[in-house]
Amino acid sequence: MMIDKKLKNAFLTPKSIAIVGASANEKKTSARIQRFLVSHGYSGKIFPINPNREEVFGLNCYSSLTQITGQVDHVFIAVDGEKIISAIKDAISIKATCATILSGGFSEAGEKGVIEEKKILNLAKKGNLRILGPNSIGLINITDSVVLSANAMLELKDLKSGGLSVISQSGSLIGALLSHGNSRDIGFSKLISVGNETDLSVGEIGHMLVEDESTDTILLFLETLRNRDYVASMARAAQLAGKSVIVYKLGKSELGQELAKSHTGALAGSDVAFNAFIKDIGVARVHHFETLIEAPNLFRKAKVKAGKRIGVVTTTGGGGAMVIDSLSNFGIEVVEPGLDIANFLSTENIPYSGSKLIDLTIAGTKPGIVSKVIELLMNKSDIDLILMVVGSSAKFRPDQAVNPLIKWKDGAKPLAVYIAPDAPDALKLLSKNNIACFRTPESCADGINAFLNLSEPRAIFQNKVSKSYFEIEEIISFSENKNLTEKESLDIFKLLGINVVQYNEFMSEDNALSISTEMSFPLVMKVLSNQIIHKTNVGGIKLNIQNSKDIKSSFKELSKIYKNSNIKKEEQKFLIQRMEFGLAEVILGYRVDDLVGPIVVIGSGGTLSEIYDDKSVRVAPIEIDDAIEMINEVKSLSIINGYRNMPKGDILSLADSVVSISKLAFNKNIKEAEINPLIVKKDKEGVVAVDGLIILKTNN
Repeated sequence: MMIDKKLKNAFLTPKSIAIVGASANEKKTSARIQRFLVSHGYSGKIFPINPNREEVFGLNCYSSLTQITGQVDHVFIAVDGEKIISAIKDAISIKATCATILSGGFSEAGEKGVIEEKKILNLAKKGNLRILGPNSIGLINITDSVVLSANAMLELKDLKSGGLSVISQSGSLIGALLSHGNSRDIGFSKLISVGNETDLSVGEIGHMLVEDESTDTILLFLETLRNRDYVASMARAAQLAGKSVIVYKLGKSELGQELAKSHTGALAGSDVAFNAFIKDIGVARVHHFETLIEAPNLFRKAKVKAGKRIGVVTTTGGGGAMVIDSLSNFGIEVVEPGLDIANFLSTENIPYSGSKLIDLTIAGTKPGIVSKVIELLMNKSDIDLILMVVGSSAKFRPDQAVNPLIKWKDGAKPLAVYIAPDAPDALKLLSKNNIACFRTPESCADGINAFLNLSEPRAIFQNKVSKSYFEIEEIISFSENKNLTEKESLDIFKLLGINVVQYNEFMSEDNALSISTEMSFPLVMKVLSNQIIHKTNVGGIKLNIQNSKDIKSSFKELSKIYKNSNIKKEEQKFLIQRMEFGLAEVILGYRVDDLVGPIVVIGSGGTLSEIYDDKSVRVAPIEIDDAIEMINEVKSLSIINGYRNMPKGDILSLADSVVSISKLAFNKNIKEAEINPLIVKKDKEGVVAVDGLIILKTNN
């Protein structure tokens, strides 16, 4: 994405700023903007705008933007209602480049606000005026002394400059980050509140920060995900520029959205899908707010990681155990220290129990010992990160176990430090030397997990349109319903190249008896209606049909379901198919998530798929290597990997099926698709889809 340099300069480093709604009443929020600009050293021109005043804080005040002679780069709009529209019109007339809108009450406030916000956007677009907000508390550029914000935390006098830049969908959280950073001597370059993102978005502003020389790490505070393509593009550009992107996102719930009706929707809600999205684009996610400013030093000089293996050394056994406890659910391996470290401890008369945790105890809390153990860990090829936990000495004797760590700030392995006591000076010292240090064991584990699970952005999948694509479109075009029947769904899966069970559609008992003579028992019979999505819930499936007698009784029972559902006689269709057996049942799903777009899901299949939270999710489409990686992530599928000498399943055929269903991402009409179950047979014997569901988008 190409960034307009004129926009970037006017937005981040404006040489002239107009404040619409400027006030000299220090109790008013609108007075802060000018005060903060001046108090934090802004050297450009400031134009206060207020028709009721002649001067504001010693500066000549203008009745409107149109009274200004000379260029205005950035307009800060601190008025409400129709005055915002007037200010935008005036900003366009004086050819301002961009404007920040402080006021809220727009799309976040309901339908009327949505209409007003669109009105503002349309007006600004016509006038070539870029908008930050509305509902934005502004931007803070500490590096260049452009503090254009009404955030009350800017009463702080000395803002520390550093390499962290923040883009936040919450204005108040910018102040919280500044406060936390100030107390820890952690500096920022830029902090930007995007508000409702009606125009300038997280992704586009992120691109500006990728090009910003004073930014080395981009931190995102998100409540939701808008303009995902811009965010993805920004993350990929950051990786190429050697900059890390770390996100904290609110909302592990479904954000109030209605999930679709398939099991796939329940398995891969928006937060799960979001995790798949950020993995796809190479962004790290932290789950503790404090980690957002504590973890970046791990990422600044990130080395290529071979795995998720850490060496742990501590001066307090309890403190070390707390971090390891917090890491236990992340699949991170604590590596045994080895003979060289055991021998060294022995020569220093430090007892070593053989534990994976290297507990130096009080006896080993000495500069030489601490430094030597870190050195030995740095030289180990089977360690990807070193964790140092410092106990009470960090508070009163930092020279013993904190100061010796400074020499390893540029070590061969990343170093994370958890300070167990309340020792702000020790934390400041480590932060000043760009060593990742953490105040709580939970935040420490969170940061380590985010770092060790970071992957490079996945290559963009190239679509190759095949004949089957048009055949699928033809099936969809003949359907008059949002939900396809199971037969239509299986027809589409077959066109995708997925092996599908032998099946036939029928409407009468005689049809069923006739078809059964051409199929080998045992058989399965089902109701076939797009009005009955979950057939199992209503008893709409009859298994293990062994003979003609079973066919007659099954037909009679399934017919009652139609009668109870008030479905017309002419719409009462049935499906008969072979009963398939294999080593495992898998759910294979695809859906277009409201936040991140197309995703593919694989997990435990059958009727228990939603009970067992055992699945893997990726942004669709994917390649074969991704599919195999997904299969390996589903714990229950270890049984088809030859677990405990059990027969090995046809993993390659399963992976091919995952890739095939993921290609539905190229079809713009399908909202969800699901095979549940997909039967996995023995190695070289393939897989077979025995039940299918496809839901179309509502506009079809």
